[in-house]
Amino acid sequence: MRARRALLYMPGDDLHKIRKATTLGVDCICMDLEDSVTPDRKADARATIAEALQSLDFGCAEKLVRINPPGCGLEGEDLRVVLPFHPQGIVIPKIKEGEQIRWVSAQIAAIENERGWTRGAISLIAIIETARAILDLREIASADSRIQALICGADDLAVDIGATRTREGWEVFYARSAVVMHAAAFGLQAIDIVFTDLTDPQGLRAEASQGAQMGFAGKQIIHPSQVTPVQEAFTPSDEAVAHARRIVEAYQAQTTAGAGAFTLDGKMVDAPIVRAAERTLEKAKAGTKTQG
Repeated sequence: MRARRALLYMPGDDLHKIRKATTLGVDCICMDLEDSVTPDRKADARATIAEALQSLDFGCAEKLVRINPPGCGLEGEDLRVVLPFHPQGIVIPKIKEGEQIRWVSAQIAAIENERGWTRGAISLIAIIETARAILDLREIASADSRIQALICGADDLAVDIGATRTREGWEVFYARSAVVMHAAAFGLQAIDIVFTDLTDPQGLRAEASQGAQMGFAGKQIIHPSQVTPVQEAFTPSDEAVAHARRIVEAYQAQTTAGAGAFTLDGKMVDAPIVRAAERTLEKAKAGTKTQG
């Protein structure tokens, strides 16, 4: 699966900002039709995204579109306008049940069949930002084969449950953990919450590092200045990669010799440690591919 260390939202009605995003080396560019676009600008945003998909070189960045929430009355027109220009993925906000995901998938399948595109080439990413979605994570995560990632949406979730957002974030910690757990159980990526304080780069790095430690594959971001620190936080360091490579190589040598658990640098190495090392190498490889 491709690297999604940073998912950058850009207003769908601003071609200049979308063009700027293509120069940043970010893993994912998500052109937004939802929160960043006022109701009177929705049609303009659809047209702008269609133009961007046709005219801009996104390089290695994944081309995503966030549609309006299923059931709001705007999502059908969103898909009708943008799908013919082949985004690589659709981000679905405010998911409440798996049937909503299956409906979007069916709209994509119809145009894939009509255009002769490869079936399943357009992926789905679901934003988990309601109490009901948290309770139905198992059903949502397994709703459709197109789903590749789950996003944890903290601010809308806090509103939905009547919580107050705090810097520490304990009010959404359970939700973050639940998204990571269900994503791992169903072979999906988990993408962490937005850090909204653009004046606090240290806070951003700390929260991104915490997300990486929790098991998130990446983080949502809202400004170009957040690209580098977030992608660095979700990229294994050279030292971590070198150590992981030593573990895997030592494990292979021990296996050839018929041994099981062994010690390396005075520490015991068993199957979970080896799997963690292999995952570190996979993350490093995925990030390198995205940058290339």
